[in-house]
Amino acid sequence: MKDIKYLEKYLEKAKLEEGLKQLEAGLPLQYIVGNVNFYGNIIKVNPNVLIPRFETELLVDKTINYIKRNFKEKTKILDIGTGSGAIAISLKKKLDADIDAIDISESALEVATENAKENETKINFFESDVFSNVTEKYDIIISNPPYISYTEEIEDIVKNNEPAIALFAENNGLEFYEKILSKAKHHITNKAMIAFEIGRTQGNAVASIAKEYFPKADIKIEKDLPGEDRFVFIFIKK
Repeated sequence: MKDIKYLEKYLEKAKLEEGLKQLEAGLPLQYIVGNVNFYGNIIKVNPNVLIPRFETELLVDKTINYIKRNFKEKTKILDIGTGSGAIAISLKKKLDADIDAIDISESALEVATENAKENETKINFFESDVFSNVTEKYDIIISNPPYISYTEEIEDIVKNNEPAIALFAENNGLEFYEKILSKAKHHITNKAMIAFEIGRTQGNAVASIAKEYFPKADIKIEKDLPGEDRFVFIFIKK
């Protein structure tokens, strides 16, 4: 009933009947409607991109607060695995920053580019497998990477509809934290921050990987609103 009310609120009447059929067939509400409200911005979504969650809004909010507190000058930001572009767009609207946003998926980058245009934000999007095509150095690296283990059970509506490339990772879901942190030192400025969204059981493991590559860094594991570990922030001074 709640889902039907959502469709009635956000779908045009002419599209409601088809929308209800799609809902019954197991398609996520957000894909049926075609967009989500993320951090006050309307972000278009389709099956080529992950549906942005509330937890990621909190990642954006915490990151903005840390940047305002710790960086006095204009910053340069890299968003790894940008998907719909929701993180990059939200940061750009709130900060004086130059933002590069990358993804391995061309289809995702098409969605992100359209979203940036619709939200009147200037972001440099380009295709890259983590740092494969990245040549610049950044004050902030932010990422909500794939972090679900292939052995983990997830809801059918997620597994059957959202892009697997944006959900699953090897090494118990830690694959991309290792990939990013192992190369990050070549792509950060002398004073930098790395901000991650993580799975609720991964805090200590991600912090341990960060400590391996940045032994002098200040590392904070922070919780989401339900009280689960959900974010890791790494503060680095070379």
